[in-house]
Amino acid sequence: QVQLVESGGGLVQAGGSLRLSCAASERTFSIYYMGWFRQAPGKEREFVATIEWSGPTTYYADSVNGRFTISKDNARNTVYLQMNSLKPEDTAVYYCSYRADEFRDYDYWGQGTQVTVSS
Repeated sequence: QVQLVESGGGLVQAGGSLRLSCAASERTFSIYYMGWFRQAPGKEREFVATIEWSGPTTYYADSVNGRFTISKDNARNTVYLQMNSLKPEDTAVYYCSYRADEFRDYDYWGQGTQVTVSS
């Protein structure tokens, strides 16, 4: 079974940067997409960014486009999220997820990592 572990969250001032990492277990093969989602207190979970594993395709939410960059290390089954120009509204628990193929949804989730942006 796939296991996902997020890291890199923390407390940062508005305008600062953080880099999140998500490592998938060695059991994971044939990844289609990996992605990042977030959930703020009292709000629904929302899409942040995704990246195609075998190609160059990426997608970003309008709210983060131009500030966040998703990247990958295929050999290590790891996805990253570089977050720049952070805003207080970016405060949320960030979750990593995995999509096995085009016929299935994002069915595997990590435990989440907290990002808090002050001022």
